[in-house]
Amino acid sequence: VVAREALENGKSLKDHYAHLLVHGTLHAQGWDHETSAEDADAMEAYEAEILAGLGIADPYAA
Repeated sequence: VVAREALENGKSLKDHYAHLLVHGTLHAQGWDHETSAEDADAMEAYEAEILAGLGIADPYAA
């Protein structure tokens, strides 16, 4: 599933796994993107910031 998602979204498998790890870790810390649009925006921005620190492009950028 992860490999298919990466391919469908034009992402490397490594970068997609990193995104999923960051995303899951934020959930484990209490972040939520389903409670409101504001929460989703905040979580996505924080994910992008963390991933940028790892040299990975924003997974939400069009």
